[in-house]
Amino acid sequence: MWMLRSLRVFLVARTGSQPAGSLLHQSPQPRHTFHAGPCLSASASSKELLMKLRRKTGYSFVNCKKALETCGEDLKQAEIWLHKQAQKEGWSKAAKLQGRKTKEGLIGLLQEGNTTVLVEVNCETDFVSRNLKFQQLVQQVALGTMMHCQNLKDQLSTYSKGFLNSSELSRLPAGPDREGSLKDHLALAIGKLGENMTLKRAAWVKVPSGFYVGSYVHGVMQSPSLHNLVLGKYGALVICETSEQSTNLEDLGRRLGQHVVGMAPLSVGSLDDEPGGEAETKMLSQPYLLDPSITLGQYVQPQGVSVVDFVRFECGEGEEAAETE
Repeated sequence: MWMLRSLRVFLVARTGSQPAGSLLHQSPQPRHTFHAGPCLSASASSKELLMKLRRKTGYSFVNCKKALETCGEDLKQAEIWLHKQAQKEGWSKAAKLQGRKTKEGLIGLLQEGNTTVLVEVNCETDFVSRNLKFQQLVQQVALGTMMHCQNLKDQLSTYSKGFLNSSELSRLPAGPDREGSLKDHLALAIGKLGENMTLKRAAWVKVPSGFYVGSYVHGVMQSPSLHNLVLGKYGALVICETSEQSTNLEDLGRRLGQHVVGMAPLSVGSLDDEPGGEAETKMLSQPYLLDPSITLGQYVQPQGVSVVDFVRFECGEGEEAAETE
């Protein structure tokens, strides 16, 4: 009896205040299991949305995460929110950088069907002009100009040519599949790249059958993502009238464009102009760039085409003169 009481005291001391018998009849404690259900799948979903928004917009992970949180994980609304925020920051930065010189930049050439456009967009440094985001801005300006030109309802019996200055360019819609004006996209680019930029000018040419637009861009920079846009530091369009569709028009047009870029004529002139004197600024009486032993008129005449007009853009043109003044 004494031994049984001692054993009972010993067991109580080891297990706490409960009698030993109650331990034997105690229900087993339930095991706690962790489910990888809603919480983990929601987390994975959020991460996937974040990655998708980041890939689509190019904004930082921090900004994308904030956008998704603000918009309740709505991808479309988050994208709109990001663009609005970037727009605000871009306008703010553009205001601060206004007045800084923009001597660098690019000329962009775009051709679609019977329409050709030439645009100039400027920035502060050559380094930024080589950035893909800046080049995409030039592309957007070219597309906006092309859409503007194609929307002009004119019946062409001869060629038509037009120019857009900086303020006119800024007001143009940004083009297909893009919201806002070109001025809005300019502000976004300034916000992203941190340099002052200007939409300098644009020219467009539309031709009917029987005409051809030769083109040339010097200092070509091409990016696979920009499709058929050609970028460089100089650009020229040469409008030719031809009685028949010659097979070498593309090559001829490129050579004429090279001449306009290299010799910088001020007018076309005529085949009757005598070389020398004032005629040196007239295209047809200038020594031909690729063969100075003949005039450009003498080169063109046997080709079966007539040069009727041209456009020449030089990047940063006019900035030096303005600075001197």
